[in-house]
Amino acid sequence: MATGATTTAATTGGPGAGSAGAAGSAVDGPALPAPRGDLSAAVIALLTEGSRHLPGGPAVSAADPYGDDLQLALYLAYELHYRGFAGAGDQWEWDPDLLRFRRALEERFLTALRADTPRPGSAAEALDALLVEPVDGDGVSHRLQDSGELWQLREYAAQRSLYHLKEADPHAWVIPRLEGRAKAAMVAVEFDEFGGGRADRVHARLFAELMTDLGLDPAYGRYLDVTPAPMLAVVNQMSLFGLHRALRGALVGHFAAVEITSSPGSRRLAKALERAGGGPAAVHFYAEHVEADAVHEQIVRRDVVGGLLEAEPGLDADVAFGAASTEFLEDRLGSHLLAAWDEGRTSLREPLPARPVPPVPSHA
Repeated sequence: MATGATTTAATTGGPGAGSAGAAGSAVDGPALPAPRGDLSAAVIALLTEGSRHLPGGPAVSAADPYGDDLQLALYLAYELHYRGFAGAGDQWEWDPDLLRFRRALEERFLTALRADTPRPGSAAEALDALLVEPVDGDGVSHRLQDSGELWQLREYAAQRSLYHLKEADPHAWVIPRLEGRAKAAMVAVEFDEFGGGRADRVHARLFAELMTDLGLDPAYGRYLDVTPAPMLAVVNQMSLFGLHRALRGALVGHFAAVEITSSPGSRRLAKALERAGGGPAAVHFYAEHVEADAVHEQIVRRDVVGGLLEAEPGLDADVAFGAASTEFLEDRLGSHLLAAWDEGRTSLREPLPARPVPPVPSHA
């Protein structure tokens, strides 16, 4: 079980060195993680033993909506709609008992998210707010660009891999729920995210190459066991919005927020990796997003959001909520990362092993 104890930061390995869980096979899906409480333990027991002793409503209502236990339980249920887990049969994806339990978890998370997200006003106001960056910005990408160490960049990449190794997949669920201009534009942007028809340019593959450059294991789901709740909430939000047609407006708002903020953040991260010696593939991933997402931002705002609200103006508040709640969860994640790094400790549930040192070529 992860301890999160403070240790001394190594130059490349970060604060100490630890195991980061076992990798799952590419065929069978990643390995199931260790539970983090009664809710996640019940899901794991169902998937591995068929145990149907799922906690009732009071237990879910008492759980921290942003905490490790609820967020891991929700992530486990959602991941069955992606690649599943080793040892968990495909029949669990649509199991009625698990779906009822997932619904209770979702309601707890979504209710908290609606209550805690600052009211953004209209969709246009919410998206305009994302275009304004503070002059003295001290977000994660600013910190990594200015003074980030390689071990911090590796931690950042390890937990971001839970999304980037399936980049654009959650947003694809909105395509059949759109029509006309919004659908055409969404497909155009997604086409770029999936490599424009070229497997070697799929963004998920580019991120896997980034991980290899950083000495990380690029296997799908490899770092789930060490990823903390704030990052799980970021990933779960996309699945929550994507799996529910009623939340299609929120998913479009989320997608717009990601595209609007991606280009400047990616520019800073490319500089951070270049300065810290991350490697050419690591730099390339973010450099690729600087130009691509600057173009995507315009398409998404004008045609995806604009087309959706032209067809369904009643979804304006949902688009605004999707954008604002994305920023809210990203801010929570940023606060978690920076607080840990300010104290010289790992932001993960346990530290990563040190980055492997490449062998010195022989000149014999």
